[in-house]
Amino acid sequence: MPRSRLVALSAAALTLAIAVFGLASSAFAITSAAPASTVRASYLHRFHTITKVASTVPANGDVNPYGVAVVPTSMGALVAGDTLVSNFNSKANVQGTGTSIVQVSPSGSTSLFAQFSQLPAGMSCPGGIGLTTALGILPGGWVVVGSLPTAAGGALPGLNPVGCLIVLNDNGTPVESITNSDIVGPWDLAVSSTPTTAALFVSNALGGNTKVAGGVPVAGKCTVVRLDLSLSATAPPMLTSSTVIGSNYLWKANKAALILAPTGLALGSNSTLYVDNTQTNTISAIPNALTRTTAISASASVLSSGGALSAPLGMTIVANGDLIVVNGNNGNAVEVTPAGKQIAYMTLIKKGAGDLFGLTPSGAGNGILFVNDGSNTLELLHG
Repeated sequence: MPRSRLVALSAAALTLAIAVFGLASSAFAITSAAPASTVRASYLHRFHTITKVASTVPANGDVNPYGVAVVPTSMGALVAGDTLVSNFNSKANVQGTGTSIVQVSPSGSTSLFAQFSQLPAGMSCPGGIGLTTALGILPGGWVVVGSLPTAAGGALPGLNPVGCLIVLNDNGTPVESITNSDIVGPWDLAVSSTPTTAALFVSNALGGNTKVAGGVPVAGKCTVVRLDLSLSATAPPMLTSSTVIGSNYLWKANKAALILAPTGLALGSNSTLYVDNTQTNTISAIPNALTRTTAISASASVLSSGGALSAPLGMTIVANGDLIVVNGNNGNAVEVTPAGKQIAYMTLIKKGAGDLFGLTPSGAGNGILFVNDGSNTLELLHG
């Protein structure tokens, strides 16, 4: 199926191939970025197999799966252990026009959780609907998904603010939209919650325009924002505050990828928010993310740069506390310690430029779920 792909960039060579495993559909290697004697056992070293779980294409033909979130508790149409996947492209493969979220069981059964091309009366999303990697589930079964819509032909929108967060109930019905001047193209999402409160961390992909062509933004400096919510068992989440906690993240338009911007977000147990930036091949760390009231600049918070990072996109935290980041340029997953040391990488998709976005530890704890938007599938990396 024709689709947009990131243009591969050269990456620094890494050393010490530890193992190569042949699969029916692909092969991958786990490689260390330092001498074996100085590298502790990585999380990636546990896994040797990639299995296709299911297609993520619903009946309306949407493609390019981006966001993933494992359902923690059964409620309404949500089934504990299932995985929600958001689609970014329409059947015509136009970026920023996907309108569906599918639900996939561990055995590969699929169902449509939500599909909407417009919001109900009284709700708004500047620019329209184009579901992104930003996807999370809150206590009470509230599902939050980001929208970064495009204009005709997939062009970047010339609005500010643009896009929104859409809240759906546990049956997939939109019940609320969240938009304000701090939300400018929500691209990814991380969640921290209690039974009565939640903090949503959102990486913006637009805003702060430094270059515009024909009224369309071309490049700029965007932000990371924390949205604090109050939760209720009887009403949709209520926004209580909005705080920019990260600033000056470089972004630029890209014909193949739509946009190169801060994408992956992951919140550590020490309240540090990790942010990867596709354009700059960096991971930044925002300390005290749950409580901070001021923004730290991207350049002042770089934790890891270059090396095996090659257009990093989705990011998650695994059981040992390490970050797993997937690259847009080469189909690799990279493991990075909380101190910023790159300790291993693995090829998930051979010649997989542009194929990886969202990923998350599986609900069963037996591996890592990730989307392959070259084949439009949800896949599992496991032992």
